Amino acid sequence: MCKNLKSQFEVDGFYSPLRLISAEKALSYRQSLELIEQKTGSLHYRFKIHTALKMAFEMATNKTLLDSIEDLLGPNILLYNATFVIKEPRSNAHVSWHQDLTYWGFNDDKQIAAWIALSDATQKNGCMHMMPGSHKGGEQQHKPTTDSNNVLYFGQTVDGVSDEQAHCLPLKAGEASLHHGWTLHTSYPNQSNERRIGLNLNYISTDMFQTQTEDDSAVLVRGVDNYNHFKMDIPSTMTFDETVWERLIDYEKLVYQTYNKMNQT
Repeated sequence: MCKNLKSQFEVDGFYSPLRLISAEKALSYRQSLELIEQKTGSLHYRFKIHTALKMAFEMATNKTLLDSIEDLLGPNILLYNATFVIKEPRSNAHVSWHQDLTYWGFNDDKQIAAWIALSDATQKNGCMHMMPGSHKGGEQQHKPTTDSNNVLYFGQTVDGVSDEQAHCLPLKAGEASLHHGWTLHTSYPNQSNERRIGLNLNYISTDMFQTQTEDDSAVLVRGVDNYNHFKMDIPSTMTFDETVWERLIDYEKLVYQTYNKMNQT
């Protein structure tokens, strides 16, 4: 773990870069991903992908990563979600300025997101930009938009954010960034000829609970869970579990229904 990780995170609301695996290992994960995509189509934004793909859970339980998460959240950690975020070459897809915790219905903000690059993430291909210190102000007002190129489900966006004050966070393949759930962040379209591929992971403290539904799930990745607020996800032990993959499609429908409910309240 980097000596200044916690202090920088407390000040900025993010930390980057954090080297987790070699570029060669990242390439092997990418090749596995793209081989599976020949069967499934794009794996972009598929929820709980660690329950169908062994490699996603391997990355989520990387020791360097969990050591860093523990330093920020404490010893008892749940993996709430894992999803690949992929921008295709010359795509207009983007993510507007937003805060992650706005959408999830948690009772508290003991949450950290990690973003692991499986390909280089550059300014040209749409790496993340973050607003330093924005996590200290808590939740900001979001409004829905109708931009079809916005990756967020309802196009939720925070207006009036100054791009000039934001920090650009490029990553080399195998590196990761960490950010708090209230940290304002965005990413712009991929203007390159290469895919931008990352795995987004969301970790929460075991004492967190869901206020919008009783059907949410997570998996313990470090420490003990003395609360049991979530149903238990079962990580995949197979390269690709097609049976679980089919169930994930049904799970996404439940997620959409929950998000719709939260968006209307």
